[in-house]
Amino acid sequence: MSEPTPPAPAADVPARPVDVSERVTLLDVLRGFALCGVFVSNSFSWFSGRVLMPREQVLALAAPPLETVVTFLYNFFINQKFVSIFSFLFGLGFSIQLARAEARGASIVPVYSRRLLVLLGIGVTHIFALWVGDVLSTYAVVGFALLLFRQRSDRTVLIWVGVLMGVMPLLIPALQRFGPILLHGAEAAAEAAKASEAYDNQLRAQFLAGLSSDSFWTSQAANARYYVDSFFRANRPLWMSVILGRFLLGLLAGRYLLLQDVERNRPVHRKLILWGLVLGVLGNGTWLLVQRLRIAGLVDPAKDSWMFVMTSISELGYLGLAAVYVAAFALLFQRERWRRVMQVLAPVGRMALTNYLLETVVSLCIYDGWGLGYVGRMPPSSCVAVALAVFALQVPFSHWWLSRFRFGPAEWLWRSLTYGRAQPMRLAPRSPTAPAAS
Repeated sequence: MSEPTPPAPAADVPARPVDVSERVTLLDVLRGFALCGVFVSNSFSWFSGRVLMPREQVLALAAPPLETVVTFLYNFFINQKFVSIFSFLFGLGFSIQLARAEARGASIVPVYSRRLLVLLGIGVTHIFALWVGDVLSTYAVVGFALLLFRQRSDRTVLIWVGVLMGVMPLLIPALQRFGPILLHGAEAAAEAAKASEAYDNQLRAQFLAGLSSDSFWTSQAANARYYVDSFFRANRPLWMSVILGRFLLGLLAGRYLLLQDVERNRPVHRKLILWGLVLGVLGNGTWLLVQRLRIAGLVDPAKDSWMFVMTSISELGYLGLAAVYVAAFALLFQRERWRRVMQVLAPVGRMALTNYLLETVVSLCIYDGWGLGYVGRMPPSSCVAVALAVFALQVPFSHWWLSRFRFGPAEWLWRSLTYGRAQPMRLAPRSPTAPAAS
């Protein structure tokens, strides 16, 4: 008997948004969990104005014992860990989209490129209309680089992860630290660094003053002006390098079905928890120790040349704890009792873009001068509490919305523009005579 002829790829099947039944629930739950941490981080650092304030003002707000503890817990457990998870999930999502395109016998490039261009448009609008701290535009730009790796071997991808997340966080700070000294001499480099720091402080002070204004237009003009003035001053090459490295880790995880088939990958998840804890404790602990020494005046970044290695050490700490969160989350999700509890976050993750943009709008109303005016005034504990309270309201809102509609509003716009046609928004009404699900 001859072997049956395998079916030809369905090349004529058009690309379309993923149906709810095709989604990986664990990824939606994890995305909702990550969004909560990202929002807490954005509120703590950006919306509150903390990254714009003079160091003395920041230390004064964090001086009471409760605020000291909250700041420590934030820096150890939250700072950069959840945005690492979000970046990882972006790369994993690309891997799933790539597999589905290959199953259709189609190229991922056209649809994925349109998807990124639309995301870039949403991100740029977010920057200039609302908030300078947008990450969507960066994800869109860096996302194009993922196309270069879609047919590369696992070994090649892993090497690039090492370069982007191991070498670049050492190389770029080293060049920034020692390059001016080699080119212009130590004294001239020190003077240039002081002038640059003074200018950066001036930009931050102007931005903070704009956000404190009781005029909406003044605040938003200051937001746009700060983005333009600081665009080439931010450490974008390093930031984009790290993001691409996180994307590639997600791509590898998707290839090995790390989160799509958790049972088969249980040993891998256990190892991630073990080694993630080691790296997380060492990396974050070292960073916090150096910060305490800096506050005590025992360490000076301007004079201690070894400080450039802290970027790499910090990144290892971020990545380590992020891996612990992902692996522990995946293993807990396999238990029925935990799954029922954790699935409450799935709708938040399904409309993560809408919730991300909504968090910006609500935060501007709370912190900016034309709103409640808490920018530069709210202590760390209150920032965390407000963020968690707002997120807690987003959970029932997401459930309510998705009980009536297929997508969140922003997701609907993203998909409609990507596929060049308005997607059906409302859920089909349930037939009263339909049998109940078993």
